[in-house]
Amino acid sequence: MKLLQLFLTGWAALASVTASCSAEQKPGTPDTGKPEVTDTEETGDGTPQTPGTTGGKTLVVWYSFTHNSEKIASALLTHISADVLEVEPAEEGLDYAANNYAIGSSLIAAIRNNPSSASSYPTIKAVDFQPDNYDTVIIVTPLWWSQMAAPMQSFLFKYGAAMAGKTIGLIVTSASSGISDVEKDAKRLIPQGKFLPESLWIRSSQVGNATQLTAAWYDKMFPTQNETTAMKVKITAGGKSFTAELEDSETGKSFWGKLPLTLEMSELNGNEKYCYGVSLPRKDAYYDTVAAGDLMLYSGDCVVLFYGTAGGYSYTRIGKIADVSGLAAALGTGSVSVKFEKQ
Repeated sequence: MKLLQLFLTGWAALASVTASCSAEQKPGTPDTGKPEVTDTEETGDGTPQTPGTTGGKTLVVWYSFTHNSEKIASALLTHISADVLEVEPAEEGLDYAANNYAIGSSLIAAIRNNPSSASSYPTIKAVDFQPDNYDTVIIVTPLWWSQMAAPMQSFLFKYGAAMAGKTIGLIVTSASSGISDVEKDAKRLIPQGKFLPESLWIRSSQVGNATQLTAAWYDKMFPTQNETTAMKVKITAGGKSFTAELEDSETGKSFWGKLPLTLEMSELNGNEKYCYGVSLPRKDAYYDTVAAGDLMLYSGDCVVLFYGTAGGYSYTRIGKIADVSGLAAALGTGSVSVKFEKQ
């Protein structure tokens, strides 16, 4: 899986813009739910920033066997702008859970017996990891037999020394076991990392709430994110106006830079209005549930405004209307002209 880099296109200042939506229909096939990885692209100024960091970029690196850590990484990426990197075992098709996790147990035992030897760690697929590009690395990993999952240990054994001086965050998922030994593994493998004061432990039964849990943890660890000036947008349709707050992300900033903007939006599914032709930086994540008031980007160039509940697709969040009273009535049942302007 390739390393994701954010893409921010330049935009000339316009007094007012009206976009005509194409007749293209949004596909109805649900996405796989993996954090999306695109080809490397340069941003508009070459230095995209992640909220809460010191000005450099953030990397979310994850390994998942049961898909729990994958879902957690996806949830975190709905809240922050970050590159993403998946760690994968070189040998495919292994069932680590078979025979009471016999394979996983033996891999952990080998590392415990000789943690300083490279031969103790299972081989992982090659990755394009350039540590100098990042100030912050957030590790999302499962727990195996009270220890960090062996493939993630392999990644950190190889690259941990290169993370010296970087801010390190740790998110761990397990069925019930505590994560103190996983924290010890991380600090052993990244001996000069600047670890956040708290790790996030998400039990398997809590994965469904990962979006809220990861957002609360991140905002607590990086409180400066909440000090940024909110980008508030006035959205007008059907003679009624609503206030949305844009995400403090490359996507939100790019949309902000295009305003004012009037979109002729089409109806779909009795819960959303959409318009193709507005290209924005994308950082897709899978959403089981989308709520009324969510302003989303679909497929990189389709702005979607939800007035009802939906889900089962990958989107990049642009922003959200907090008070949706009267939104459905204002948008109506067919195509509608919607104006977006800075407030």
